[in-house]
Amino acid sequence: MRKVLCVEPVIFIYIFASSLTSPLVQQFIYRRLWEEEYNSTFISDSNASYCEQNKSSPAYIKQKEVQEKTSVFNMKLDLTGAVPSLIVAFVIVANGDRQGRKRSLVLPSMGALIADICLTVISYFSLSLSILFAVAFITGLFGSMATFLGGGFAFIADVCHDEKQKTTRIAVVDLIFGVVSGLAGLSSGYFLRAIGFTWTFVTSSLLHVVNIIYIIFFLEDTVGVSEFQHQAPLSCKELLRETFSGVYMLFKTAPYKKRMLIIVLLFTFMTYLFTVVGGSSLFTLYELDEPLCWNEVYIGYGAAAFTSVSLTSFLGVYLFSKCLKDIYIVFIGIFSYIGGMIMAAFAKTTLLMFLVRVPSLLCFMPIPVLRSMLSKVVLTGEQGAVFACIACLEVVTGTISLSVFNILYAATVAWFSGFSFLLSAGLCLIPLAVLCWLLCTSWNGEDLALLVPEEVSSIESVDS
Repeated sequence: MRKVLCVEPVIFIYIFASSLTSPLVQQFIYRRLWEEEYNSTFISDSNASYCEQNKSSPAYIKQKEVQEKTSVFNMKLDLTGAVPSLIVAFVIVANGDRQGRKRSLVLPSMGALIADICLTVISYFSLSLSILFAVAFITGLFGSMATFLGGGFAFIADVCHDEKQKTTRIAVVDLIFGVVSGLAGLSSGYFLRAIGFTWTFVTSSLLHVVNIIYIIFFLEDTVGVSEFQHQAPLSCKELLRETFSGVYMLFKTAPYKKRMLIIVLLFTFMTYLFTVVGGSSLFTLYELDEPLCWNEVYIGYGAAAFTSVSLTSFLGVYLFSKCLKDIYIVFIGIFSYIGGMIMAAFAKTTLLMFLVRVPSLLCFMPIPVLRSMLSKVVLTGEQGAVFACIACLEVVTGTISLSVFNILYAATVAWFSGFSFLLSAGLCLIPLAVLCWLLCTSWNGEDLALLVPEEVSSIESVDS
């Protein structure tokens, strides 16, 4: 059977299935906690979910308590799955340079399948929400989203030899991520209303089964592993030593200029990701609360609105890369995000909440561009190491960000629910300051563009 090097269908299916269940899990937790608090069935009609807007009413106080409990519960759930996924992502993605990329794709898909099966059982039998912590931990042992994306981006870096093509194709993956997650978010509300939580989780499980079959039987690996098949299998100790030595040598043997560029770019990526993940994760809770009081369909519309943001961000990367250096594209994207978060903090009507996406049209540009910039700085054999670093940063940063912003939202929702959005916008000053420093030094965009993989080896030889 002839295999293909097209990884985009794998990413499409995985993102759609994961994004289909992600907003449903939050709503599932919210409804269960709401029912426990009110000791009655959750009420939802065709226009808006039930929420009390009279601030002097006891029901309003209970409603805020449900918001706080849901926020804290989500934070604990994220922390439970983050620790194992951090270790697995680092080991699996970093060893992809030696053992192939398919392992980074199939393991998270299997973990997601197990999670959806467990969610189906919990929903169907109305089991305790505490079981979700065990599900999150098991999913983390399979690597979850960070391992999957780390392997996917390393796969693309392997097959792209032209640097501009690499930037564009990485941006395409982020486009797929945004468009598909938006479509899945839009569909989730209709799925929930038509077939309920249980059968929606079943549908997601079937999609992961299809994905696993495609990865195993139809996807060709980009790394030749035949030369290692006759070698004795490595022990866990040797595997860990080889994994950490690869990342260690990435920084140890590199010349000073290259090492500083990698560190600065990783820090910029981490700080911007912190603000984006933390701010955007609160949208569902913010929309469920008064005065918006959105139901599952409107929440799906809101998630789908990010489809246009992903599309315009991709078009921005594609067009701006023809006339601007990468670092200026990152600047534009950060300012776009700041505008959207400031507007979201004061959005009190449905129309205004949808219009939040207008100033945010280019906010996703920095993420693929920074990934591409990091990929251009390292050699071909170092792609796994650098994307392992990125994957670990995504897990650590995402987990800390979700925890911080969920706790902050729980503490501030009673007096100003938009405070977290303002903080997210203010924290963007950190990556902006780092990029300004980068421009003011000799390590500017022009020098970075010269550090393509073919030339790094000659630079290293000269410095040594």
